[in-house]
Amino acid sequence: MTTLIRRTGAIRTVAFGLLLAFVANMALAVQPDEVLDNPALEARARDISKGLRCLVCQNESIDDSNASLARDLRLLVRERLVEGDSNEEVVEFIVDRYGEFVLLKPTTGGWNWLLWAAGPILFVFALIVGGFYLRGRSRADAPTEAGLSETERARLRQILDEQG
Repeated sequence: MTTLIRRTGAIRTVAFGLLLAFVANMALAVQPDEVLDNPALEARARDISKGLRCLVCQNESIDDSNASLARDLRLLVRERLVEGDSNEEVVEFIVDRYGEFVLLKPTTGGWNWLLWAAGPILFVFALIVGGFYLRGRSRADAPTEAGLSETERARLRQILDEQG
């Protein structure tokens, strides 16, 4: 009984430690000195930061990343908001500076439509090619009716009679 209680206590301790580490990791990204005094501007900054990619981590938003470049981008976002830029102007400024790669959700305009459409187009192309391949293969495997000459028919009857 005491062993079960110890194991349960150990499991709770490990779970609490993991939860604490997860929460601490999330809390470390945005430093207290970055937070704006105006809660509305801070909320806008957080909203914008969640849509911008950390150029170091590449699969995290700058809001979640601890990289120094992500910090610089967070400060830049807040600086632009304090100067009076709208959310779209801030994102446009950063995209102009770092390229469209900085967006976690790239646009579908310009040449990006080709990237968005490439997957479905290639899938349809693969289905068509696969259909032609299977159709041609089934034709090749199907027995063909060849016109036999009289000598070939006689030889075929002879072979069949010998076996049966």
